[in-house]
Amino acid sequence: MISQRLLKVINQKKTLLGIGPMSKNCVDASIQLSGEYKIPLMLIASRRQIDSEEFGGGYVNNWNTKTFSEYVKKNDKSKNIILCRDHGGPWQNNLEISQNFNLRKAMESAKRSYTADIDNNLKVIHIDASISKSEKKVSPKNILERTFELYEYCYAYAKKKKKEIVFEVGTEEQSGSTNTFEEIEFFLSEITKFCKKNKLPNIFFIVLQSGTKVVELRNIGSFDSIVRVENQLPVEIQIIKLIEICKKYNVNFKEHNADYLSQESLRWHPFLGIQAVNVAPEFGTTETKAILKLMKQNRNYDLFDEFSKICINSKKWKKWLINNSNATELEKVIISGHYLFSSQEGKKILSELDHKLKKKNIDMNKIIIKEIKKNILKYLKNFRLVK
Repeated sequence: MISQRLLKVINQKKTLLGIGPMSKNCVDASIQLSGEYKIPLMLIASRRQIDSEEFGGGYVNNWNTKTFSEYVKKNDKSKNIILCRDHGGPWQNNLEISQNFNLRKAMESAKRSYTADIDNNLKVIHIDASISKSEKKVSPKNILERTFELYEYCYAYAKKKKKEIVFEVGTEEQSGSTNTFEEIEFFLSEITKFCKKNKLPNIFFIVLQSGTKVVELRNIGSFDSIVRVENQLPVEIQIIKLIEICKKYNVNFKEHNADYLSQESLRWHPFLGIQAVNVAPEFGTTETKAILKLMKQNRNYDLFDEFSKICINSKKWKKWLINNSNATELEKVIISGHYLFSSQEGKKILSELDHKLKKKNIDMNKIIIKEIKKNILKYLKNFRLVK
């Protein structure tokens, strides 16, 4: 059972790692590491990265949910990769936003996306009902109502299809600080009552704000700060209290947005009792930096300039910048590069680079995968998943 596999790691006082499938190379690196070390790794696909064919797939390798699942199944010989849906829910796909779906249509769209997830053996289903087209900030009442509806739908569909899934709930917001104790008590109390009343399994993961916030190429949350936040308990004390509340409701604490944290901060995760962590953008920027380095080392300046141009023009870096940012053009390229790997222009540039490097007996993808694996290993070692 999937819950038993996850709990086996958690009960050893280790922190599980969820890896954003930022590219084919990132997926291959994850598959290789899970096989080499015989450890479970979660691939956490957002709907923008990979969605069902109905919703246009996603920006990662032109995969849809079915082709992504089939690729992993074919290549994951050790069967240690756990496929997960990250941030499923209404308005989590660009199509629902661009076509201005109302609540009913967005909820039906989310359900059809979840149907494809369950059909294609995604095992951890994240329900994030925190986004709305009509509300600037969705009220806790509305978040709970939408979460309950999607929860019941997914459980009933999985049961009908004889598929085993576990649930993760929590919101999109990156606050940079932690949830209040009152917020999490209320949320968990309401969900627990709902599950008990409807004879549904309890949630497995709760996503909590733990003092992480990713911007540009760094984490500016309070978790990694040596400066105490005024009128706030130190983040490590708050996290211990949040974990106590999670234990009360028999739920596991999952942290999102752990990218770019210091080694010292990462080492604290298992000791504090943080049971799982998601990391995504950092692995995308690792690959982009490796590509740019290969271009420079081999004097492919024309390709370097071409790739930089499409990244800058894409504006994909904009959402990651802080106000009055001093980010350089190069940093904007590094931030946004992974969004362009599978675009028509991006594929053409990378194919040409690969062709030129092969003439020099240089395996581009092998070098990139090595760099991504090195970065993932940083997390695996600090989370006590490998020695």
